[in-house]
This record gives sequence, C-alpha cells and structure tokens, in this order.
Amino acid sequence: MVIADLFKKTEITVKNIELGEVETLNELTPEQLQLIEKGLQTVGFELLDDKRKQIVQKIKTIIIEIVQNQSKILQKINPSVYIAESIGRDYKYLTTLFSEVEGTTIEQFFIHQKIEKVKELLVYDEYTLSQIADMMYYSSVQHLSMQFKKITGLTPSHFKELKANKRISINQL
Repeated sequence: MVIADLFKKTEITVKNIELGEVETLNELTPEQLQLIEKGLQTVGFELLDDKRKQIVQKIKTIIIEIVQNQSKILQKINPSVYIAESIGRDYKYLTTLFSEVEGTTIEQFFIHQKIEKVKELLVYDEYTLSQIADMMYYSSVQHLSMQFKKITGLTPSHFKELKANKRISINQL
C-alpha cells in the first residue's frame, strides 16, 4: 500500500505491484526515478534498479517465504532446485551471483534464516525441540542442535533458558 501510494502521488501509472517489484506502463524518466528513490528512502526502502541486486532480492524472498511458512516444498524438492526453478536461472549462476553481491552463500543465508525461525519457535515455547526439528525439516534433533550452536554459540536449551530468565512472571510485576 505504501508503494502504491508513492507511485500514485508521483502520478506514475502502475501496471502491477508485487512484493519487491513494480511494473509501470511507461519507462520512467530520470526525474521520476529520482522522485521514487527519495520517496522509498523516506519509508525505509531502496530502489533496486540493478538486475543483479533484484535477482539476489528474489532469492532472499524465496528463502524467507520457505522458512517462515515451514514450507512443505522442502519435503518434495531440494531448496536449490526450487530457487533455480522459481527464478528461471541455473543454480550455479545464482549461487555465484549471490556470493558476489552478499559476501555469503545462499546455503549460509538459508541456514541463518532457519536458525532465526528456530529461535522464534523456542521463545514461543509451544513446541519441543524434536517438534521444531521436524517442522524445520532437520534430519535429527542433533543436527539442529549442532547447527544452532555453530551459528549462535549456544545450545538450543541454553538459548531457551536465557530467554526464560529474562521473562518476568505476572505475579512478580
């Protein structure tokens, strides 16, 4: 809605708006691009007119959607195949591009996103570690624990314990 309003205010006719992409009816002038860029910056966004950055952003969006939705896609297809098919490019090209632009690999970005989701699930305290490992498609609790410790420096149980110690129960308020 914010992006649609921005384009409306600048009187640029939009053909289609999707997450991370805007398609206009006409080619934008340099002045229009500058207006859009300034408007985006005021709301905390940036204009990605570099095709390489656009592809990297698409990869990130796909990974975040897979992880946040604990997608069943992971049961059926390897994430690298899914990413390549979704973008319509060879995975080797995508991984090289991602590494050049981001300074990390797609796999590392994917692992970090999974660990962030695991942290979120641990904080909510609704699931056991075994359930979380299943939900996030880890082969075992041990695999999840090893990866969690490698990324955070803490075991999942220690992380959960630290978060629990910071919480104040209602009767102590």
